[in-house]
Amino acid sequence: GEYHQYNPDVVQSLQRAVLTGTREDWKAYTDHVNHRPPAALRDLLRVKPLGPPVPLDEVEPVSSIVRRFDSAAMSLGALSPEAHEALAIAMNRLGGRSNSGEGGEDPARYHDQRRSEIKQIASGRFGVTPEYLINAEVLQIKIAQGAKPGEGGQLPGSKVDALIARLRYARPGIGLISPPPHHDIYSIEDLAQLIFDLRQVNPEALISVKLVSHAGVGTIAAGVVKAGADLITISGHDGGTGASPLGSIRYAGVPWELGLSEARQALQANALRERVLLQTDGGLKSGLDVVKAAMLGADSFGF
Repeated sequence: GEYHQYNPDVVQSLQRAVLTGTREDWKAYTDHVNHRPPAALRDLLRVKPLGPPVPLDEVEPVSSIVRRFDSAAMSLGALSPEAHEALAIAMNRLGGRSNSGEGGEDPARYHDQRRSEIKQIASGRFGVTPEYLINAEVLQIKIAQGAKPGEGGQLPGSKVDALIARLRYARPGIGLISPPPHHDIYSIEDLAQLIFDLRQVNPEALISVKLVSHAGVGTIAAGVVKAGADLITISGHDGGTGASPLGSIRYAGVPWELGLSEARQALQANALRERVLLQTDGGLKSGLDVVKAAMLGADSFGF
């Protein structure tokens, strides 16, 4: 049948590596990922060494590398509270950041290890309150999602329990759909206004804008930098599948490799590259994926 990136060999070898913590089991997992049949654009790219390897004692310590790692946005609704909190705790212990996703966060989590340092502002504005915005290191305006460009998130009524309804100011059992566009953003000037407003609420936070990989994303990225964003995420079609219709997961979206490369080139051509951090996410699974993303222009990485 059709080759799947998440196949039984990949899943089982990853679970074994996590349980044992041995380098041999991790190597078995990465072999399944790095030597698979071409399933993503980066599988057709080979890393070419420039010379002998850098001695390990000259490489950045793990503690500074993991600061570039985020767990990508998955809402409380797409995930259970237990899984959502476990991701936040893990990323906080590592020194990376977890992303609340769309839909708010329980205020009980704001002052302990369960806090997501990236808070998302999406088109439905579910759960977005001043208290929510203040308790963040990064505020991410989600313009689009990799697996469903041009569509909003969809949470069926069966998933809207009492907790979700309380956080989203909704009614239990009633389905929630985010509109495809932000109804207050129809131009770069509108986006600049939202960025300005968010800075008034939380002047310390980085302002991030999440875009989707697509032809022409470089022009949009340049506008986003001029609007005052600190960070741009280019999301590929292997990301954002949690609340996506099956048709979108299968047939919509573009690989992050294309969007990231175009964004980097457009920003460099317009002398804007130094003014922003570039991130990418969508199907990253191994250190080799991270290296390839870095070579294509990424500063940080979402998993």
